[in-house]
Amino acid sequence: MSQQQDTVSRVTTGMRVVDSTGVEVGTVDLVQRGDPTAVTVQAPAPVDPGSSLDELIGSAAAEEPDVPADLAARLLREGYLKVSTELARTGAVYVLADRIAAVTDDGVHLTVPAAELPPEE
Repeated sequence: MSQQQDTVSRVTTGMRVVDSTGVEVGTVDLVQRGDPTAVTVQAPAPVDPGSSLDELIGSAAAEEPDVPADLAARLLREGYLKVSTELARTGAVYVLADRIAAVTDDGVHLTVPAAELPPEE
């Protein structure tokens, strides 16, 4: 297991996330270990035109990570955290595994400022 995978595996949902400047970013919403074989992001299946709006929203909400395809592929390969935050307009940002400096009892500490984290689309 790589160092990054080991780091990600110690993160749990609900942990505090603090950026490199000491600003509290938010809390971990989702932990996704990396999959080195994940090369591309599968296109979502076509939606049945008879689907209700609730089903459409449900199918859209299930697509993680909700970022541009090239970044999504990198997140899936390397592993990532989804962090609920008030700092992003969409309410969440993604943290690549290699942006995690340390995981302590105190929370997840990042190597970058919050402004450099890609927001959810």
